[in-house]
Amino acid sequence: MTTRSAARRGTSSRSRSKGPTALLRVVKAALEDMKAVNVQVIDVRGLTDVADTLIIASGTSDRHVRSIAERVIEQAKASRMHPLGTEGEREGEWVLVDLQDIVVHVMLPRIREFYALERLWEASPGEPGAVRAPAQAAERT
Repeated sequence: MTTRSAARRGTSSRSRSKGPTALLRVVKAALEDMKAVNVQVIDVRGLTDVADTLIIASGTSDRHVRSIAERVIEQAKASRMHPLGTEGEREGEWVLVDLQDIVVHVMLPRIREFYALERLWEASPGEPGAVRAPAQAAERT
């Protein structure tokens, strides 16, 4: 993460050094506890200043999507990491939770299929395990 994005978020590199890995474990545990479906963890460091990790998960109904997001928020707060913001709680089709270094998307399967966020960060040909930024993906297609 660049200094500019750390400043934008009000975090210091010192506070970030121990947090992301622990926070990632907390988020994964919350998703597992709430039986989130098809959880994908995508490392986007160096590709965007928005976050270091994107997590995309599905719920089986709008109520399930909201409950999953609420659990992620509760567990993050219990770990002293308050979300910068959330979006979509009322509708429950797609809830986004911004945890600074980690952005969590919880979606209904039909919404997830339509927007296909995973494809924006898919591996480049000839680069096993590498991800490419959306602009690079568009240039190659």
